[in-house]
Amino acid sequence: MVCADDAAAADVSAPVSFDLTRPIADVTFQGAAATRLAGPDHAPAAVSGALRTGAGLLASEQLGLAQWCLDETVEYLKGRYQFGRPVGSFQALKHRLADLWLELVGARAAARYAADTLARRDADAPVAVAVAQSYCAQTAVHAAEECIQLHGGIGMTWEHPAHLYLKRAKASQVAFGAPGRHRAVLGDLVDLPA
Repeated sequence: MVCADDAAAADVSAPVSFDLTRPIADVTFQGAAATRLAGPDHAPAAVSGALRTGAGLLASEQLGLAQWCLDETVEYLKGRYQFGRPVGSFQALKHRLADLWLELVGARAAARYAADTLARRDADAPVAVAVAQSYCAQTAVHAAEECIQLHGGIGMTWEHPAHLYLKRAKASQVAFGAPGRHRAVLGDLVDLPA
């Protein structure tokens, strides 16, 4: 929020977000009055902690997104008939859904552990968040892609919300750093060379 006194010193531009349900803005301050909250000895840790918390919480959102995609796809495949039987009864589709379900189980464990360590201010929080983000981000994207694929023609239309979930998953995947960045951070945290 920009104070009225400083409105002339702030420039706000709204670039088009990949995920139109989550608008973003670039705010540039030029000559605006400011109050120092932390000096150079505390500011990096505060910013790092805030970004870590955001990444940890985003893992839970990504888990929810993936769960919605799986649930929606299972319901669709139960009700869609082809060759006189439910599409969900075909073995190849069952295997894809089972693989996705297994990914969700791992993502749920990672996201819950990250949230728990953040809530308790546990020393393992950086490791837990790096694991959660590197895993949950990919699971969310995979679940959204499978949702679109397994819905067939309707999944490719604007009328079905599957595309919104894919856009959210892709935007969230890079919001606090791509999964590869989190794996690199994790490697440093647990002393594994890249």
